[in-house]
Amino acid sequence: MQSQATTLLRLSLGIMTLAHGLLKVFVFTIPGTVGYFESIGFPGFLAYLTILAEIGGGLALILGIYTRWVSLALIPVLLGAAWVHLGNGWVFSNQGGGWEFPVFWAIALLVQAGLGSGNLTVSRRLA
Repeated sequence: MQSQATTLLRLSLGIMTLAHGLLKVFVFTIPGTVGYFESIGFPGFLAYLTILAEIGGGLALILGIYTRWVSLALIPVLLGAAWVHLGNGWVFSNQGGGWEFPVFWAIALLVQAGLGSGNLTVSRRLA
């Protein structure tokens, strides 16, 4: 049962991460995402790195490739998002979004890193 739960967590985190990256590309657009990053004081190039991390990391998690390392690598992205929303309060439904969701997501990634890949990976050797 633990292996199935681990797999479900990995797939869920992978789908969420991939969807978040694709949201930046197809809804906000890449120039819009760069502009947003710059408007909150981040260098524009971080938007590209974030999109790459979210799309690549999401796909890697879905496929079960280097799950522990990918999970750990995505935590700073979520902590950056939490920092952006820190002044808006805890609840993510607050205006401008709060920090509860990105912090929870970062903790879930840390749990995933501890658990490993579970089942349904493209290669046990790369898991």
